[in-house]
Amino acid sequence: MKNFCFFFIFGISLFPLLCFSFNPESPLDRRVLVLLDDFSLKSSHSIFFNSLKSRGFNLDFKLADDPSLSLQRYGQYLYDALILFSPSTERYGGSLDLAAVLDFVDSGHDLIVAADASASDLIKNIATECGVDFDEDSAAMVIDHKSYAICGTEGDHTLIASDDFIQSDVILGKTKIEAPVLFKGIAHSVNATNGLVLKVLSASPSAYSANPESKLLSPPLLTGSSISLVSVLQTRNNARIMITGSIDLFSNRLFRTAVQKAGSPFKFEKSGNEQFVTEISKWVFHERGHLEAVDLRHHKVGETDEPAMYRIKDDLKFYVEVYEWSGKSWEPYVADDVQVQFYMMSPYVLKTLSTDGKGLYNASFKVPDVYGVFQFKVDYHRLGYTSLALSKQIPVRPFRHNEYERFITTAFPYYGASFSTVRSLFLWSDSLSSVYSTCITSKTQQLKKIGLSSL
Repeated sequence: MKNFCFFFIFGISLFPLLCFSFNPESPLDRRVLVLLDDFSLKSSHSIFFNSLKSRGFNLDFKLADDPSLSLQRYGQYLYDALILFSPSTERYGGSLDLAAVLDFVDSGHDLIVAADASASDLIKNIATECGVDFDEDSAAMVIDHKSYAICGTEGDHTLIASDDFIQSDVILGKTKIEAPVLFKGIAHSVNATNGLVLKVLSASPSAYSANPESKLLSPPLLTGSSISLVSVLQTRNNARIMITGSIDLFSNRLFRTAVQKAGSPFKFEKSGNEQFVTEISKWVFHERGHLEAVDLRHHKVGETDEPAMYRIKDDLKFYVEVYEWSGKSWEPYVADDVQVQFYMMSPYVLKTLSTDGKGLYNASFKVPDVYGVFQFKVDYHRLGYTSLALSKQIPVRPFRHNEYERFITTAFPYYGASFSTVRSLFLWSDSLSSVYSTCITSKTQQLKKIGLSSL
């Protein structure tokens, strides 16, 4: 019984340390709720869903109007990510609504939204809250008379072939997507006031958004490269969102369709949809571009223990370890733009960290000649990667009275002035004494002459 109590108390004492130590487990979202308009999408989009399952995700398929829908229970979220393949749903079932979806994202969870020409106001409102605006014309679709897919049987050129990808290996992987991506759906634009939204797949300059079944009587509102076909967003809490106006983008039919872009001599046996969707879903679900910073520490030069306080003008060394999730394991993250700030109201020191190539970053600098409460801050933002925001507080004190130099070189003029004043005082005192003695002698002689010397 005594041994049991000992191990129990020992385990409890280690619990905080285990909670805040580096977690070697994968950062992946494993539980995914997929909301559908119709269960037939499970078979028509099975390649995409099977790809997620093969990567270890647990998919829970439900109809969007299921009355039992709920994202959380007893204050705990039941899912790590949400896929909305229900563009025509006007109202979700159960306790799920617009506010619940936004709270889900605000809690750091990931989201994929796919719409089409039947997109409801609910889907459009979700997109708007995420910094994306779908075309207000409910009958409008993306049309391109120059970059359409020749394989398309439609004569309205709404099946377009796009290869205008974002230049980011983190988001789309290192393997180049050779074949164009087939897109059939509605256009959206990126809100200019939201600097976090990125266009991953853009339309060509000849594209525009209009009703393909009616004559164009006025200039369309969305034209050219301002049309985004697929956009992504990484929020400040590192939740990731993907929004597209084509649910067919994920379909088996477009995955397997041969494609030739109008005006191009190259014909591909299959479109780039499968590779594109697979790679971007890896990014959305944190299989790539996920950073973790651990073991932030510091100490004086020549010492190893972390002090409780620094003194102005101390020389110190700063360390932090940064790792990247490779999809299977944690690997050292190597970059030359990670910086540390020594911060109090504003950065007094901004230093680029050196790396040993094994994940350890370090820097050396001198504490500024200002005392107060400072912070070591690592605030790292890079396209496609999760943001790092670490800070550690440390006070800085001035010199104590017995720590100053005995003689300060810069104070020599003051020393000279002081000694000059003392010397002048002595000279003045000596001169005054001589004058006084002369006066007394002169007075005495005068008194002798008049016979009053006895007085």
